[in-house]
Amino acid sequence: MGGIIVKVVIAIDSFKGSLSSMEAGIAAKDGILKACDGSNVIVKPLADGGEGTVESLVEGMNGSREKTYVTGPVGKKIECIYGILPNSNTAIIEMASTAGLTLISEKERNPLNTTTFGVGEVIKEAIEKGCRNFIIGLGGSATNDAGVGMLQALGYEFLDKNGEKVGFGGKVLKDICFIDEENKIKELEECSFKIACDVNNPLYGQQGAAYIYGKQKGASDEEIKFLDEGLIKFSEVVQRHFGIRRSDYPGAGAAGGMGFGFLTFLNAKLESGIKIVLDEINLEKEILDADYVITGEGRLDLQTSMGKAPIGIAKLAKKYNKKVIAFAGCTTEDALGCNEKGIDAYFSIVNGAMSLEEAMNKENAKKNMELTVYEVFRLIDIQSK
Repeated sequence: MGGIIVKVVIAIDSFKGSLSSMEAGIAAKDGILKACDGSNVIVKPLADGGEGTVESLVEGMNGSREKTYVTGPVGKKIECIYGILPNSNTAIIEMASTAGLTLISEKERNPLNTTTFGVGEVIKEAIEKGCRNFIIGLGGSATNDAGVGMLQALGYEFLDKNGEKVGFGGKVLKDICFIDEENKIKELEECSFKIACDVNNPLYGQQGAAYIYGKQKGASDEEIKFLDEGLIKFSEVVQRHFGIRRSDYPGAGAAGGMGFGFLTFLNAKLESGIKIVLDEINLEKEILDADYVITGEGRLDLQTSMGKAPIGIAKLAKKYNKKVIAFAGCTTEDALGCNEKGIDAYFSIVNGAMSLEEAMNKENAKKNMELTVYEVFRLIDIQSK
């Protein structure tokens, strides 16, 4: 007991398959308070807009976890989990949970047929529950329909040359000649969309949605060319309808053109996932008078240094010249790049020989986090005397 009194802000990304963001943060807090009793320790959830964002923000901001059933990428009904933050009427949705590649078998993968209809169904349900603000993470999609499926679920109608409604999937983009907004959900006008997007691809062309991501979604070279032509044709119809061109906008090609659909039809903002999350958790305000900032993730490596969530935290902390310490399940030799990006020091919490299974066991990971953080802050306490 005893020790120096400091203010520490903790925002650690989840240790996938082991600790949630908040579990990791609370274990770190316990270690700090054991070494520096009486300190002010703030724990915030952390995610990068991708997988785990719903869980982190719901758990860390007293939100609710909503379960619903929607149309999956190949038309079958699937269970989908999304989050609602009641204080701000905000819905948090991960596109991968409704139109993700992992939801279908390899045999079913074909972006000519897969649809984003389920994403629109989740948005519609959240609107009915009173949500008017949306945080939607793109990424991991099985689709290449430019968001047409989502928009169909929201009441937009896409018509062919004969005035007939088109079907679903990337294959219909070439058939669309007209857009009818008459039956779209009226509440969309009251809604604000922040889209977590960390790629800069345009809608079409060699760097576009079909050519860059089509193959991993199951498309052949011939089908990729067909899909790209569909994206070009659709963008021309959209430009004629709205009088604006968004096909070259960075991120328009994200998630099979979903970025384009959000930008053009729903007037969304495309931002980096970490920026959206940091704004939502209001971290900057807490960092202002902090002595130390703690971050981390399951594995600290070269990819981390290239801009993952812990680096987002470090950059924000360095704006105010704060000391940043990171903790991870494991660290690699090339993680040294993290030091150049604002993380002053980092530590692995695995403190002895153990199997991966033992290291990832929830109780072991909590104990190892607490002990490692305790030892670091014990040293800080000793050096302060």
